[in-house]
Amino acid sequence: MLPWGLGKKDFHWGSRTFVMGILNVTPDSFSDGGDYSSFDKAVLHARQLLDQGADILDLGGESTRPGASPVSAEEELSRIFPVLRYLLEETDAVISIDTFKPEVAAKTLELGAHLINDISGLRDPRMLEVLNSFGAPAVAMHMRGTPADMQIAPAYGDVVEEVREYLSDCLHRAASAGIKKVMVDPGIGFGKSFEQNLALLRHLDSLRLPEAPLLVGTSRKSFLGKILDLPASERDEGTSATVALAIRSGADVVRVHDVLSAVRVAKVSDAIVRGQGV
Repeated sequence: MLPWGLGKKDFHWGSRTFVMGILNVTPDSFSDGGDYSSFDKAVLHARQLLDQGADILDLGGESTRPGASPVSAEEELSRIFPVLRYLLEETDAVISIDTFKPEVAAKTLELGAHLINDISGLRDPRMLEVLNSFGAPAVAMHMRGTPADMQIAPAYGDVVEEVREYLSDCLHRAASAGIKKVMVDPGIGFGKSFEQNLALLRHLDSLRLPEAPLLVGTSRKSFLGKILDLPASERDEGTSATVALAIRSGADVVRVHDVLSAVRVAKVSDAIVRGQGV
C-alpha cells in the first residue's frame, strides 16, 4: 500500500503499528462519557494523549455505544468545533472526526480535519460526495443497523466472511465515487454478539484487504467485561491483550482510550511481528 499523508505526517503502512487515541467530547459515551465534555478538560486530555504518543486523535461528539440516542448535527458540531479549532491551531495533531453525518463531515473537513471515521461504512451517498469534494480519506466500519438497535439479536451465517464482503463492498463503492484512501474496520462490538466478536478477532487476518489499512478498535468494550467480569474503567489490561493479538494478525492502526499502554504494547509487538529493533 502507498503511504498516506495526513496533516504534516506520513503514514507508511506496514512500517509499524499506529495508535489512534479516543477523544470523546460527549456526556454519555460508554467508558468516559462526561469526563471530557468541557473544553478545558477535552484539550488537556488531548494534549496528554499526544504526549503519550498518539499518532491520530479520533474526536467524537456523539456517543455510538449500544442503545445510544442520536443527536442533531448542530449539537454534534457544537461539541466538536471548539476542540477541533484549538487542536488545529495549537498542535500538529492528525485529527480524525468520528461521525456518520455528511454535514458534520463537511463542516469539520472545511475547518481542517484530516480524516473521517464513519461507523456506518460510508453507506450514505452524501458522505461519499463530501469525501470526494474535499479529497479526504476515511475509515469505513462494519455495523448492522444503528447504535440504538445494533445489539438486538445480531445474526450471521459466517460472520467473518460477511464482514469481509461488506468491507470489500465499501472499498468498491468508495473507489467508484473517486475516493482512493479508505481504511477498514471490522466494527468489534457494533452489531455482534460476544461469540461473533471473538470469532472476528480470532480470524482477523482473514479481514485484511490488500488495498486498505486495517483499523481495530477493542478498547474497554463489553466483550472484555464479560470475559473479565470488570467495569469499563478496569478493562485496559484486557484491551492490551487484544491490541497485541490484533498486531500479530496484521492491524495497521489500533484505536484505544489508554494510549500510553497501547504505544508500549505496539513497540514490543512490532519488534516481534515486524522484526523491528529498538
